[in-house]
Amino acid sequence: MRSITKVLRLLIVLAMLPIAAHAATEEFKLDNGLRIIVQEDHRSPVVVSQVWYRAGSIDEVNGKTGVAHVLEHMMFKGTKAVPAGQFSRLIAAAGGRENAFTSRDYTAYYQQLEKSKLPLSFKLEADRMANLQLTKEEFSKEIKVVMEERRWRTDDKPQALVAEQYQSATFQAHPYGRPVVGWMNDLENMTVEDAREWYQNWYAPNNAVLVVVGDVNAKDVYKLAKQYFGPIKPHKLPERKPQVEPQQVGERRIVVKAPAQLPYILMGYHVPALQDADKDWEPYALEILSGVLNGNSSARLSQNLVRQQQIAVDVDAGYDLVQRGQTSLFELDGTPSEGKTVNDLQTALLEEIDKIKNAGVTEEELQRVKAQVIASDVYQRDSMFYQAMQIGQLETIGFSWRNLKDYPAKLQAVTPEQVQAVAKKYLVQDALTIATLDPQPIDQNDNKPKGKPHVH
Repeated sequence: MRSITKVLRLLIVLAMLPIAAHAATEEFKLDNGLRIIVQEDHRSPVVVSQVWYRAGSIDEVNGKTGVAHVLEHMMFKGTKAVPAGQFSRLIAAAGGRENAFTSRDYTAYYQQLEKSKLPLSFKLEADRMANLQLTKEEFSKEIKVVMEERRWRTDDKPQALVAEQYQSATFQAHPYGRPVVGWMNDLENMTVEDAREWYQNWYAPNNAVLVVVGDVNAKDVYKLAKQYFGPIKPHKLPERKPQVEPQQVGERRIVVKAPAQLPYILMGYHVPALQDADKDWEPYALEILSGVLNGNSSARLSQNLVRQQQIAVDVDAGYDLVQRGQTSLFELDGTPSEGKTVNDLQTALLEEIDKIKNAGVTEEELQRVKAQVIASDVYQRDSMFYQAMQIGQLETIGFSWRNLKDYPAKLQAVTPEQVQAVAKKYLVQDALTIATLDPQPIDQNDNKPKGKPHVH
């Protein structure tokens, strides 16, 4: 009882902490539809600036998979005012760092700079939002870079191949079944016109969010944004069709054969993502369930399967609370120990799920997980970059940065009965997809990676 009281005290302290102990967040909107969210953080003379576009692989169509990611690469290929390669050089010369990333739900571009250099960031981002030059010559070079990246990240990595095939089997109608990097055949047949169409469809101020966190004044940031982004005209966005995955009505299994040293298993259940931030409770219970299984070194999977039974050398559980596609997966994966098989590990993982379904979780276990999850979130918010990431992700997916303040309370409200209830309701055989890696002999004469890493 003493340990529970101690954990509860920690939860109360964490919940009382303001987000990174900073000034309030302010939100603005330009006439052209660009939303601007500024969070002041005056601990150091640094600013993080991010431009988020509500366009990711979820918006692609068959035959053009990977175009969102290809366009991310092309955004560094120059405008009339800033030739190819100059964007990165200008940021580096200002002492900053920059990059970009594409996901299923969005594409984002960021710079981290000394605060006086924020006008440079805005000038460059506004320029390429409206004036990107897409030439056949630059495209033909960059598409080869993307294909090399696909080989490096997926084709050369046996577990990544399993993940790609698993995702495709899990989602048969929903666009989440397509790889963000794209299928190789689509990349081989992609044209500069495909990239230009994507840019013209989605890269507009009324489809973007500008997030700024750092040693700035919110009103000054708004004026600066109005100066650089204000003149850009909005345009009508393509209609987004509802895309729903039909209910899975039976367990699915796939086997991937690839050169590898060790077998591997990845399994997942269809579960809901957060849709109503005020009313939903199941997504928060699923997040706590993920923590019960693998939230820390004393969590069930590590404790039981790695240390005690020694069935696995590593094991994991995960769940994504927010998804623009309004659906998610509850996943478990791991590598069997020497002398054990993927079937042994699969049986052990399912047994751990059944224990929660049948016996639930203890109050002490639940409070320990809540403290760990909330503490991790609070500590991460100490980073300006992570603060901006949280805001940008929520806003682009369709929620509000204001939901951040409710997150600790939502987790604290989860009960042991609710954790057991979501396990019983959603972690069922008919909603399960299992993918395994069947390791093939590695040819030592042909063991060099076929792909290369990339910069952007």
